[in-house]
Amino acid sequence: MSDDYYVLLDIPRDADETQIKKAYRKLAMKHHPDRGGDEVVFKQIGEAYAVLSDPQKRGRYDQFGKQGVDESGGGMGGGGHARDARDARDARVPNTGNGWDAHEFPNISH
Repeated sequence: MSDDYYVLLDIPRDADETQIKKAYRKLAMKHHPDRGGDEVVFKQIGEAYAVLSDPQKRGRYDQFGKQGVDESGGGMGGGGHARDARDARDARVPNTGNGWDAHEFPNISH
């Protein structure tokens, strides 16, 4: 199977919602594990539909490919940056030891 979601669903790149849904349903029925289909292919079809049926995800996919919609942290939907920033801030700002960190309430004298 192809890594390209459009090829996987056998639809043109300018397919509308109706075409995407119709192609997904047809292939999902064909490859459903309960009907003797391949579970891996079925999951790939579901992944393709989840991306192409969501306008925001589809836009990121069209621009960046799978990395644009990868939710494992490596792509545009990744995370961890805010947590990294908090860790860096916490390393610089000492804890006062009273249960409240000085940086959380800078206008209160300790």
